[in-house]
Amino acid sequence: MSPLYGAYTPGAPLRRNGPFIVLEGISGIGKSTLARLLAQRLNARTLHTVPDFYMPWAPVMNANTRALPQFAFYLSGVLHASDIVRNHLERGAVVSDRYVSSVLAYHSAVHELDMAQVAELLVPFRPYLPAPDRTFYLRCTNRTLHTRMAGKKDYNQDDHDMITVPGRLERLRSNFDKAAADDPTAVIIDTDDRTPGELADTITAHLTELST
Repeated sequence: MSPLYGAYTPGAPLRRNGPFIVLEGISGIGKSTLARLLAQRLNARTLHTVPDFYMPWAPVMNANTRALPQFAFYLSGVLHASDIVRNHLERGAVVSDRYVSSVLAYHSAVHELDMAQVAELLVPFRPYLPAPDRTFYLRCTNRTLHTRMAGKKDYNQDDHDMITVPGRLERLRSNFDKAAADDPTAVIIDTDDRTPGELADTITAHLTELST
């Protein structure tokens, strides 16, 4: 039984009128571009986790708060994102650029924590979060990542730290591998030498199988 009740439950039962798809992976791998393509093909609504209006506060939180307040900030973001997802699903398909796995993978990598310890903090809130139909974990080599990072228009401090802080990129890769291994909705896709259009073809083929 969920410890959440009353005002802390989602409310009306979720009505899905399309699939809920999540794109996961390290920053710069191409999730945002792929999300836009999939939205066009599926006539889907898109969102980013955490939602855009949180983003100006993220550098402030990262620079000035310790691990637990930071986690609470990003947990708030994913809970709000889940409300957006719930509303969008009543109208059709939804594509999310990041979701729960990113919060766990990044928080534990940045603070050098065991991801299982971080996941325990999320347990009471899991019933609030709509489960994706498929979560596509995108992978690439360091060569491909550096090429894509060079053209990233919204390159930020988190991206810089991911590349330059010793061990962080390796921890992130390991964390996403662990998240995928524990995720019953996971589909792993290698993105090296593949265009966004080719990746969108692969994902839509998976979704066709899901609907049959």
